[in-house]
Formats: sequence, structure tokens, C-alpha cells
Amino acid sequence: MAPVDRNGVVSRPCSNVLNSTVHRQECLQAVSFTPSPSSRARRVVKREAAGAATVIPAQPASIGKLAPDSLACSLFLSARIVSAVRNGSSLTQAFGILRDHQAAATRAAAQEISYGTLRSHGLGEFFLSRLLDHPLIDADSESLLLVALYRLRSRPDAAHTVVDQAVTAAGEFAGGAYKKLVNALLRNYLRQRTTLDAACRSDDVACHQHPQWWLQRLRRAYPTEWPHIVAADNSPPPMTLRVNRRRGGVADYAARLAAEGFTSRELGGDALLLDKPVVVDRLPGFADGWVSVQDAGAQLAGKWLQPVAGQCVLDACAAPGGKTAHLLEMADIRLTSLDTDRLRAQRISDNLRRLALSADVRVADCRDSASWWDGAPFDAILADVPCSASGVVRRHPDAKYLRRTSDVRRFAQLQSEILDHLWPLLATGGRLLYATCSLFPEENGAQIDAFLFRHPAARQQRRQQLLPNAEHDGFFYALLEKSA
Repeated sequence: MAPVDRNGVVSRPCSNVLNSTVHRQECLQAVSFTPSPSSRARRVVKREAAGAATVIPAQPASIGKLAPDSLACSLFLSARIVSAVRNGSSLTQAFGILRDHQAAATRAAAQEISYGTLRSHGLGEFFLSRLLDHPLIDADSESLLLVALYRLRSRPDAAHTVVDQAVTAAGEFAGGAYKKLVNALLRNYLRQRTTLDAACRSDDVACHQHPQWWLQRLRRAYPTEWPHIVAADNSPPPMTLRVNRRRGGVADYAARLAAEGFTSRELGGDALLLDKPVVVDRLPGFADGWVSVQDAGAQLAGKWLQPVAGQCVLDACAAPGGKTAHLLEMADIRLTSLDTDRLRAQRISDNLRRLALSADVRVADCRDSASWWDGAPFDAILADVPCSASGVVRRHPDAKYLRRTSDVRRFAQLQSEILDHLWPLLATGGRLLYATCSLFPEENGAQIDAFLFRHPAARQQRRQQLLPNAEHDGFFYALLEKSA
């Protein structure tokens, strides 16, 4: 049988298969193969206008005979999560698999392994294409190999334990049919690691851990910066806090953190960058609204829009509500906050309740103003539009698996519609802040250029493209003013 490529598609055999023939034949003899769709074909995904995927949320997973606090259990759960993403679920949906597991350490380990495996898009698949000449029929077992390979790379000092626990986890998939194969492949990887690492450097996708179409867009838009963008995308994101200025100052809260043993530094405005991520429940005053978790780049929306007391403001695409809350913390404004999804709108309300803030939160499509607008023009509008999320992929690494180049075009069309529908709602002299967490010019500068051409009364005050780095994610902002 031919190997499976990084997209899960059966391809022609590789000329330099590195796996051990003896181990391979011993393992494969115990496995009965029957025709099966590829991992691409297994995806049953309905693409909406915005490029989102509609799938059945992942259900909690039974761990069988695995010890709830074992690495085997974490590998098993992360394999189920990665398999769900490769089959079309978002990572948020896939994390539903963890819902009924009470061992906090196991859940945390499963999340870390899942994030790391998905961030390294294409690398694990590259190794499998070299170590297997048969596609695995069972998608969960294939994903187990991916998560185990990630764990071996991130924890090389615990290689023996990782292999042992991965084999144990394999016993819960496909009736244990792949246990010998998992053992043989992972041990062979460890023997061949130097050769495999050298080989992956000549493979664009495996080396840079992004889909090929994504790399092409980055290279075209950022000829000199793209390697730094890719490196940031493949790293864990920073954890930044937004101090609620209605409760206290940044320096005061930094002192509270220090008293609890947490190191932080100020980034300007209301932002504090933590030296290491912290579970939010351990943050002093979090439950009482002293602080929120929000990337420093996202906090620039409030700084750019600069709300003034008494203004009527619209946050047109508001969930989960971080920017809505920041605007309310900055000034006593009358704010309308919209989202099309009822559950996401509820998250806005929940966040505001924790912060002791209030807004007119509605479930509505901002393009359908007849269903929610009373006709009074807004002094300021924040249009934080749906986008490819290419600037925050380190926080949402499932995008590397789920996004397609056609999604960028669909998002651009949706963004154009949102801008055109919001512009008549803005008062003369008012300001509209267009924001994305994208790096692709079609969603950013090109979008604004086209809008300015369509609307002569629009005046651009400023624009900025933020690239992801150690302090913030990637964002684009353009501030527009409506002239008479």
C-alpha cells in the first residue's frame, strides 16, 4: 500500500522509507486492513459563507482501563482531540472530549499535547510518511502516533516513558491492533531521529509547520519578515492581562502579582505581560473583576477608538466581549454589543457581569440593521470582523488544518459587506475602527483601500499591521472618520 501524505491522502510510495522491515512486518501481520476513506475524505464539513465549519461537537471520551492520572490517559485524550480536528472539528469543539475528566493534571497535559501537535502541522505527518508504507485505517491510532511523536520531541529526556505510555494508550484504539506497530514506529523514530530531522529541513511544510498555501501568502506579503512570523506562529503565545482601570492601576496590580509570586512587566496602557502563563483562578482579584486576560495587540482597539463619556458606541462583532469590556472600562458610554451566536453573546454578558459592567447585548447580525437598530447614529463603531485568524494561529492551531485559501476570499467578501452595512449607521464626524486578527492583505490593507474607493466621505486617519512576536499576536487596525 502507498503511504499517506501530510494531508491524509494516499500517495505514491516514498523512495526512502526508513522504517525497519522486520518490525514493520511483525506489526502489520496482526492488523487486518480493509478499504477506508482517507482522513481528508473522512471530513464531513459544511463550509459557511465565512468559511466556518459546521460539525457535530466532540463528545466526552471514555478512557477505558487507563489510569485517569497517567500519561497514557493524556496521550489517549489528546489523540482523540487531534483526530477530531483532523476530521473537521474546531479545537474548541474537540476539547469537549475532556468535559467529564476530573483529573486536572491530565486535562492540562492533554491540552498542552494537543496544542503542540497541531502547532507542528505537517511535521508529524512528514515523519509518518517516512516511517510507514501503509496508511493507518484507524484515524485515532494515527493521531496517537502524531501526539506521541510531538511528546518525544518536546520531552526527549522521557523517551522511554513516552513510548511505554503510548503503547498502553494504543490498547484503547482499534481493539489494541496497533500496539506493536506503535511501539516499533516510535522506537524506530528515536533511532532515526537525526536522519529524519535532516530530511524534514528540505520539506517546506514540515520545516515551517504551515500549509503550503499559507507559506506562499506570507512570503508574498512579507518577503523579509515571514520567517519571524512562522517562528512566532509555532511557539506558545504570551499571556497578557488587562487591568481594569476602574478597580486600580497597572503598577498596583503588578505589585499584587509579585506578592503572590508571579513576575510580570508593563507593556503600556492597561497591559501586563506575565513571565509564565497562570491558571486564571490563581490571579488575585480575577473573580472580582480586577483583571482580564487579553492580548496586548487586542487591547490597542480601545486605545485607537478612545471612547468619550456619553458617546453612543457599537461593537458590531463583539464576542467573546474583551474589547466591549475594555471600552466600558475606559469611559461611561452607551454601548451596544452584537453577535450572531446566542452562546457567544452569553459569554459577552458573563464577562461583563464579572467586571460589574453593563451593555446592551443583542443576538443579531450587524448587517441586518433593520432587525436591531433604532435609527440613532453611533458616535463610534468597532468592526472587529470575522477573519482567517492568521495572526493568532498559535492560539488556534486548528486553523492550520481547517483553513483553506478559498476561506480568505470568503472572509474578504463578508468583511466588505459588514463595512458597507455599518457605514450608514455612523454619525457624521464619527469614527469607525476596522480590526482583524489576520496577516493577509486581502483582509486588511486591500480591504480598506477598496472601501475608501467606494465611500468618498470616508477619511483614513491611520492604519497599522502588527506582526506576531513575543509580546503580542498579529492584528490589523484602520481608523476611519466620516466627513460631512
